[in-house]
Amino acid sequence: MKYGAHRLDHLQESIIRSITRYGIEKGAVLLAQGFPDFDPPEEVLAAAERALRQGLNQYAPTWGLPELRKAIAEKSSRFYGQKIDPDREITVTCGVTEAIFAAVLGIVNPGERVIVFEPAHEQFYPSIVFAGAVPVWIPLRPPEFRFDNDQLEAAFKSGVKAIILNSPHNPSGRVFTSQELSFIARLCSEYNAVAVCDEIYEHLVYDGRTHIPLATLPGMVDRTITICGFGKTFAITGWRLGYAIASESLTNVLRKVHDFTTVCAPTPLQAAMVTALNMPDSYYDSLREFYLTRRNRMIRTLRDSGFECQPPEGAYYVMADFRALGRGDNDLKFAYWLIDQIGVATVPGSSFFASNSSLGRGFIRFAFPKRDETLGIVEERLSRLRSDHL
Repeated sequence: MKYGAHRLDHLQESIIRSITRYGIEKGAVLLAQGFPDFDPPEEVLAAAERALRQGLNQYAPTWGLPELRKAIAEKSSRFYGQKIDPDREITVTCGVTEAIFAAVLGIVNPGERVIVFEPAHEQFYPSIVFAGAVPVWIPLRPPEFRFDNDQLEAAFKSGVKAIILNSPHNPSGRVFTSQELSFIARLCSEYNAVAVCDEIYEHLVYDGRTHIPLATLPGMVDRTITICGFGKTFAITGWRLGYAIASESLTNVLRKVHDFTTVCAPTPLQAAMVTALNMPDSYYDSLREFYLTRRNRMIRTLRDSGFECQPPEGAYYVMADFRALGRGDNDLKFAYWLIDQIGVATVPGSSFFASNSSLGRGFIRFAFPKRDETLGIVEERLSRLRSDHL
């Protein structure tokens, strides 16, 4: 007897998390799953401890602590000039993943079409599958990872309910330009589509670039669900805290999914995020500088070790081409070989291509939110790729 639901037939376990577990078993340096190997700011840890000791250990209001929703609205005004109602337009979720699922399940009907840029984070496809919808894949073409305007417009013309947009982009590191975003906004308005925007890396942009929320463009405030999180910005990926900002009508539908799946995000950790969001602008400036140094060091290390790669414009990943190393182009095989023989865990490029896994052949993704000591170990281990005995 087959017990699994048919909707799961084309899904598999997260490659990112499974290869991370394998890397841990083998004692590899973990550059696969995107988490820092250093602590969050001391102020944030202290705030969480205070919340625990002060009795904030029971259910929070389903949509999030009022003081946190107010802080999120103030942050959105501070950085992007947005005017957001914290009571009717903000929902605190158990991470960005839950927010994505709540958004897609809340707005998309079975059989409707959803545009996704590819390569894409592996969470997007399952959200579409669970909704019974149909993915429409639009390639971001390397090495610059840009989309073709005509191809995207043709997809909209064929009829779509929504588009999932991720900028800064994981895994390519692209930061979509104002021209690209304006084009997407025009198509959403013209063809009456909703944009679900994963903007978790909003503060990790480099070389003078600026993150532009799609919701701030003309005509988009009422047809955009903006999804952000705290894990990447404050080095607390294990706290699983995210949030969605949307008009009241869109918020009402995603809240129904949130209410009956997770009920609420962890109360004491929500309280700590109020402290985090009140940190000065200098924190975000130092954050970008910190990750810029990590990015530049990782690019040098990879190129010196024989990889071909471009500096990402945002986020904290590098997609690297390993074919010049002479070990073929099987990315899954190479990723496991890199763990077993070199001691470095990465993510095979095929995991970011749900439409055709062969599109990721020859590529692996490195995450660089790591301490200097960790990157030093990575440099030493990857230097062995040039050794004759390998």
